[in-house]
Amino acid sequence: MLDIGETAPDFELPDQDGRTVSLSSFRGEYVVVYFYPRADTPGCTTEACGFRDSYEEFEDRGVTVLGISDDPVDDLEPFAAEYDLPFSLLSDEDGSVSTAYDSYGEKNMFGNTFDGVFRNTYVVGPDGDIVLAYEGVSPEGHASAILDDLDGLDASA
Repeated sequence: MLDIGETAPDFELPDQDGRTVSLSSFRGEYVVVYFYPRADTPGCTTEACGFRDSYEEFEDRGVTVLGISDDPVDDLEPFAAEYDLPFSLLSDEDGSVSTAYDSYGEKNMFGNTFDGVFRNTYVVGPDGDIVLAYEGVSPEGHASAILDDLDGLDASA
């Protein structure tokens, strides 16, 4: 995991509509960058829908939400449409951005070993530094936990 206080690595990735999204374009605001293993699987759907259901609260706080997986763009669009996801899902097919965020590597599932995305989340502050970091998160209730922690940041400011 990257540490709180480190500068978040910048990136440019295509979203579910094929538009290029860069982290640096959100300088001056908070950004949730959440990494998830695979679109339209149970845990990832739970996590994405949690962000969807809390999206208005993130918007009210001026916080952008970006989801990143190694899925191709063609898999992201139907996932976003089926679950009415109001935020950008970004395609990191080669895993380079996920790797830069210590969120990609060897995984084992059902006796198979493969490279994939780890379920980690970072909140990037207005200055581009990481202000919150979550490793190996549980999809259920994750968005709400981030909102609580964001409120804590504001209270300590």
